[in-house]
Amino acid sequence: MVTSRKWERFADQRVREIKRRVKDGRAINALSGGVDSSVVTILGHRALGKQLRTVWIDTGQMREGEEERVVATFKKLGVPVKVVRASSRFFKALKGAADPEKKRKKFRDTFYKVLGDEVRKWKAEFLLQGTIKADVLETKRGVKTQHNILEQIGLDPQKGYGFFVIEPIKSLFKPEVREVARALGLPEEISQAMPFPGPGLATRVVGEATPRRVEIVRKACAIVEKETKRFRPFQAFAVSLTDRATGLGPKGRREFGEIVVVRSVESKDAMTASVTKLPWPALMRIQRRICEEIPSVTKVLYDITPKPPSTIEYV
Repeated sequence: MVTSRKWERFADQRVREIKRRVKDGRAINALSGGVDSSVVTILGHRALGKQLRTVWIDTGQMREGEEERVVATFKKLGVPVKVVRASSRFFKALKGAADPEKKRKKFRDTFYKVLGDEVRKWKAEFLLQGTIKADVLETKRGVKTQHNILEQIGLDPQKGYGFFVIEPIKSLFKPEVREVARALGLPEEISQAMPFPGPGLATRVVGEATPRRVEIVRKACAIVEKETKRFRPFQAFAVSLTDRATGLGPKGRREFGEIVVVRSVESKDAMTASVTKLPWPALMRIQRRICEEIPSVTKVLYDITPKPPSTIEYV
């Protein structure tokens, strides 16, 4: 109870700070459905009500059923969410990009252009963003790419647009954000949601993130998340590799198919991670489901590399 009250006080304080900064202005935030953006959304709406517009940007890179699930959940919470269709813009931007950093930059640039359009439509003066402490530290260490949000949105701060970024939870690590989510009354499917990369499934496709390859990894990730849920890993997902492997099709014919890597890790703050020791029967179920439900996949591997030397995600 003491811990719960601590995070309730934290939330109340952040609500007051958002009110104080925004006053009678307008704000906007992008909701992904993860715990970070969800907490910021609830804090923002408690502080601002109709002064805040929450948008869901359809990047074409989200998990299976994510949009419907998130929009329905927040509707129950009394928070309207505007869906912005932009998947074609993202796939066009990502076309031909195989280098991990180029992919991230192209995704990021497109995301902020789309968000910038919404900023101008809403005439927002403030952006609420779900940056957390791990993001800040990894940007400083060079693990994540630092960027100027205002310039990405297309607002030059030197020209006096009066646009400001508010990051209410940037002092917290992921476990603390989960505590705030519980204190705010968010459902467990959000408070305990696995971390999901900003660039979405493009991060789980090694090489070019084409619509076909993204769909393969979307289906594979859904299988991995469902089959590992009872083990409660910090993060579990699938990755599509550029290499291919010979396999046997349904009628015994040799086929040159996709390779999918399964990854599951344990971590407290995402700064380091160890590999989940999944039981052998669980791994075999995952392999069988992926190969049966995604016929183009002929080989499934399990990644046993901790962080460091690896990062949690692949791209």
